Amino acid sequence: MKLNLKNPIIFFDIESTGLSITQDRIVEICALKINVNGDQEIKTRRINPTIPISPEAQKIHGISNEDVKDCPTFKEVAKSLAIWMTGCDFAGYNSIKFDIPLLAEEFLRAGIDFDFRKRKMVDIQNIFHKMEQRTLVAAYKFYCSKDLENAHSAEADTVATFEILESQLDRYNDTLENDIEFLSKFSTKSNLLDYAGRIVLDEKETPLFNFGKYKGKPVVTVFKADPSYYSWMMNGDFTLDTKQVLTKLYKSYNENPQKSFLL
Repeated sequence: MKLNLKNPIIFFDIESTGLSITQDRIVEICALKINVNGDQEIKTRRINPTIPISPEAQKIHGISNEDVKDCPTFKEVAKSLAIWMTGCDFAGYNSIKFDIPLLAEEFLRAGIDFDFRKRKMVDIQNIFHKMEQRTLVAAYKFYCSKDLENAHSAEADTVATFEILESQLDRYNDTLENDIEFLSKFSTKSNLLDYAGRIVLDEKETPLFNFGKYKGKPVVTVFKADPSYYSWMMNGDFTLDTKQVLTKLYKSYNENPQKSFLL
């Protein structure tokens, strides 16, 4: 089933130096843009991460420090990439948990505030897990009846992810709607305020901390009871995105300490 698009959508996959959103960097990114008229454009680029690639990561994706030493840094390609992505929705495999937070973090390091929250985001892994509970390789075999060659290369994983979603729409046509807004809501956790899930919304859309000693406590309540907690988080090992969201909430609180607030 062909995707029913209101906006172009980008399927993408990232290979990185490791699994830490705050500490690791992108070494390869592939993005497949599907335009509303069905035309496709694919871009694959390796990136000099400026930090060493961990041996564990290299074993998975096969990219060495030598392979990327002469490649551009993310900062050098960030502006053109952001322009190319503007106006698009996004899809990936495990993208909500890892790829989008890491890409957002790289943009912020480069001084570009590319807000993915304004776009629809579809996570094919979440659809798959809700329906079948498998891995990407198994998903490709299950939905597309193909073996995934060159697994863990960004391009192979990206193209497979796109093909899987089309097959999911065919297989679950009585459950899934061929609509990016529906797929975004179906495959994402809409109560997260930051990509890392440190701050969430409750059923009344009140921001709550979602970790540590104040887990489940309203952010405004913590600001009142423990003013130093904001500084602790801003100086701690949290993502730039989490700190950006927290700062917006903190500014709103200072403007009106007696009132609950949203972003």
